[in-house]
Amino acid sequence: MLQISALVWTVTIGLILILLAGDLILAAVRPHRVGFGEATAWSVFYILVAVAFGVWFAARYGGEFGTEYFAGYIVEKSLSVDNLFVFVIIMTTFAVPAEHQHKVLTFGIMLALIMRAIFIALGATLLALFSFMFLLFGLLLIYTAVQLFRHRDEDPDIEDNVIVKAARRILPITADYVGGKLTTRIDGRWMVTPLFIVLLSIGSIDLLFALDSIPAVFGITEEAYIVFTANAFALLGLRALFFLVKGLLDRLVYLSVGLALILAFIGVKLILHWAHVDLNEGVPEISTPISLAVIAFVLAVVTVASLIKTRRDPTTKAHPGSLRAHPPKAKESSQEAGPF
Repeated sequence: MLQISALVWTVTIGLILILLAGDLILAAVRPHRVGFGEATAWSVFYILVAVAFGVWFAARYGGEFGTEYFAGYIVEKSLSVDNLFVFVIIMTTFAVPAEHQHKVLTFGIMLALIMRAIFIALGATLLALFSFMFLLFGLLLIYTAVQLFRHRDEDPDIEDNVIVKAARRILPITADYVGGKLTTRIDGRWMVTPLFIVLLSIGSIDLLFALDSIPAVFGITEEAYIVFTANAFALLGLRALFFLVKGLLDRLVYLSVGLALILAFIGVKLILHWAHVDLNEGVPEISTPISLAVIAFVLAVVTVASLIKTRRDPTTKAHPGSLRAHPPKAKESSQEAGPF
């Protein structure tokens, strides 16, 4: 059992908040189009921070826990790439200006961190109280994997988001982004801008992603501290990664298949762990090093296969995949002005 002191928790959360605050300040003070060089530098920086933390963590608490952290980090990082697909769709759907995308992503990541922290606390409590939760989490991941594989060539329907629909019905919305503000006052009336709706959309989508990613990383480790840090460091690098690879995402045509395989594998791992604990100790378990090797192998294979596929057929485009099928939508009127 990993023993983490209140001081270590405090310092860790403080470090994450400092990094997040830096992103917020950059987005608010200097809104601009993030170039390839800047995105590369920030991506390398966040990866180095995550690796440095993992090295310190392994040296402080042992190689076994260190391996669990790195395995969890890789799982969350791979799942976060699917987030990037959806972010691209949201930015395109709502026609977010390039200079405001940095701000949208940073606030979206902050919302995701808050929601995932809640899910982590809830998940850790349930697993500590009820061992059969491993079985439920495992079945959830396998179901998600099957749905993701079935709808691997589809995109999630952003317009069908319940929260976004409700906001559009209830709130007065401006026609443009008003310099990147969330709210503004027009003719004495307070209104929200499309940027506010974009944040609602990203936040609600992140909530759905958390329902899959938290059980997935709990399949790697039961330690709430490792689950939290793996999620946090993977998400903190998401903003820079978006600007770095958004032009390359269309080439990862087999990513959804790879993620479905990883989720199914972790689901089986959770079910075997439940059977080992509750049914028979003779039931074999899948060790963390084996999990790390399988996850790395699947990601490597789908990446190489995707690049080969798109090189042979440049017209092939990747999709993030959806958890349910969507009926075809009617074409929107070309008379509409602006994103709303």
